[in-house]
Amino acid sequence: MMKHFLGNSPNWYKYTIIGFLIFNVLSYFTLGPTITAWIFIAEFIFTLAMALKCYPLISGGLLAIQILALKLTSANNAYHEVEQNLEVILLLMFMVAAIYFMKPLLMYIFSKIFTKVKSKIALSLLFVILSAVLSAFLDALTVTAVLISVAVGFYGVYHKIQSSDLDIDGDGIIDRTQLSGETLEQFRGFLRSLIMHGVVGTALGGVMTLVGEPQNLLIGEKMGWDFIEFFLQMDVITIPVFFAGLLTTVFLEKFKLFGFGGKLPDVARKIIYNYTISEDKKRSRNEKYKLVVQAVAMLLLIIGLALHLAPVGFIGLALIVFQTAFMGITDEHHIAPAFKEALPFTALLVVFFVIVAMIHDQHLFKPVIELALSMEASMQPVMFYIANGILSAISDNVFVATVYINEIEAAFNAGDLSREQYEKLAVAINTGTNLPSVATPNGQAAFLFLLTSALAPLINLSYGKMVKMAFPYAIVLGGVGLLCVMYLL
Repeated sequence: MMKHFLGNSPNWYKYTIIGFLIFNVLSYFTLGPTITAWIFIAEFIFTLAMALKCYPLISGGLLAIQILALKLTSANNAYHEVEQNLEVILLLMFMVAAIYFMKPLLMYIFSKIFTKVKSKIALSLLFVILSAVLSAFLDALTVTAVLISVAVGFYGVYHKIQSSDLDIDGDGIIDRTQLSGETLEQFRGFLRSLIMHGVVGTALGGVMTLVGEPQNLLIGEKMGWDFIEFFLQMDVITIPVFFAGLLTTVFLEKFKLFGFGGKLPDVARKIIYNYTISEDKKRSRNEKYKLVVQAVAMLLLIIGLALHLAPVGFIGLALIVFQTAFMGITDEHHIAPAFKEALPFTALLVVFFVIVAMIHDQHLFKPVIELALSMEASMQPVMFYIANGILSAISDNVFVATVYINEIEAAFNAGDLSREQYEKLAVAINTGTNLPSVATPNGQAAFLFLLTSALAPLINLSYGKMVKMAFPYAIVLGGVGLLCVMYLL
């Protein structure tokens, strides 16, 4: 049984999970439900940190089942959390699959960018700005799915050349040993740094607008802000933070700090350049037609999301139908692979909502809210920003924002807050949940999606590496945001 339990995970990991499951029962009856709930959160974070040892759906799922068995929350309350986040689940199921069918177009666009832009600093800035702009009008998860598709595509090209003696540079056959060892690590480091710049860009753009992150929509709805008003309420914090983020990108690349600064090896650039020329030469009329269909789908995606014609997941489903219909993909076995990438993560997200329901039922955040509201008016936005930042980093920013905005709405309706103070606290909650939460993959769904994607093991992106690379951004974005809340809000 031990051989099959958690499969190929190391024995120490298997015994740790068994130890957790035994200890939790003892803790529940001796330390009580509140302390046990905090222990469960720490254990769940541990399963995320060990994502490369065992996919967190399995080990985290065992913890979620135990939470329900110990009645720290109920299945109905967990279902309610899923219900509230149904749009995110539909987005993951359908939008990521829609992006899958656009892979050839994305590879075409980004291979041109990779070969034309020689400077790593310029390329990094381009990734941050592009991700930020797209996230402001689309949403962070969709943009992350695009980044993952591109990186997996380039890694695939490199791996294909590495594992076969193909002519790369036009001067004859290259020794494939040149492509392994240090060169491969350098290529992985290059992709790692670009992807991390990109996902940080999704946070920088996502905080600015009504549609950037799910909690923005919720906060905007409660406050009665439209797209423009939301942007104007936030810009006093989000614009300085955005430029601070760009400066951080340049600084990290220039001085090669925290795992950034890795350049694209010359041999890898040749591979991508030659791959681009080779693909352009042998592209058939049929393939060109399919690229046109994908480009139209991309245009429809941008229009659909920018004008909010339907929930994001529905737009994704419509694009799957559009692309498969016009590209002639009618066989179920050719459609199915599109869903492989996102469904395990979607299942993990449902497990995560069990943890969120437990936090809600055990009122774990209530003391922090009460402390913040008991402070004098001038200190409240700062306290809310800090509390939201810390709690978002250990749980989930959408959940934290939901809890906090509901509490201040109740205080406002009870006459305890003025409209001006109510608006200041809403801005502090939105920026607090969006900016410091980049510190860990737990806080941002886009980061968690990247950590558990097929790309992470290919480029050696572990939980620890992700936290290390996100650290300077978390300090700068969180710190500049805090200063803006203190002196400009």
